[in-house]
This record gives sequence, structure tokens and C-alpha cells, in this order.
Amino acid sequence: MPTNEAPPRDVVLTGDALLTAVTDAMVAFHERYHHRKPVTARTQLLGDDLLVCVLGGVYTDVEKTMIELQKQTVVQETRSDFQIAMQHKFIEAVERLSGRNVLAFISNSHVGPDIEMEIFMLASPDSVANPSPDVLTY
Repeated sequence: MPTNEAPPRDVVLTGDALLTAVTDAMVAFHERYHHRKPVTARTQLLGDDLLVCVLGGVYTDVEKTMIELQKQTVVQETRSDFQIAMQHKFIEAVERLSGRNVLAFISNSHVGPDIEMEIFMLASPDSVANPSPDVLTY
């Protein structure tokens, strides 16, 4: 169940608590800036470094109308531009909740089905103590 209270800044979350908190944060951003909650939302951690939040039923009535009028490119470009402008807020939230640096952030929306994905590549937990942003280990 989502809460309106964010965890304290010094509390690092893991496991289901992290996934729930990231989902709640992405839903809160969507509600604040698009004036409605997505119909569905779920976050998963793939491996130990790829955090993916999938939001469903994200489009507003105006966007749905534009899509019906075959203007989905306009809708996707507008959403993409918005995500670029706002990415620092998304990244800050995930870094605060996870206690880990975000190495990369990718956001994309899709028409039919109506989904949006927020993807975060996390640095390894020990890189917070010893940051080396120019080196990625796979």
C-alpha cells in the first residue's frame, strides 16, 4: 500500500521495500506532472543492477485523443522531451532510496499497449564508497 511519507534520507532500502518505494515515487511523479495516476505500476530488479519500473495506462485524455487522430509521434516526442527535462528528479529519487549511484537512465513510452518504462542502471553498492564513473565492469 503506497504511503505519502518518504523514507528518511539516510535510510537505504533493499528488496521489496526498495521496489515498493521506487514504484511509489514513479507513481507520485506521474500524478504530480500528468495530473493522474497510472492504472498499473510495478518495479523489478533484474540481476543486482538493473531497476525497471513499468507503468501502464499512462496517457491522459488529451494524449489518447491525439493517438486516436494518428498523432502518436507527437505524444511520444512530448513525453520523451519531458522525461529528458525531468530525469534528474527520477535519478535523485532512485539514488536516495537505493543508496546507489545511477549510471544510466532510460525512459520510453509505448502506444498499444499503453505503457511507460523507467529503466535505471545502478552502480555496484561498493562503488558509492569508491566511485569510478569512467569504468564499467560487466
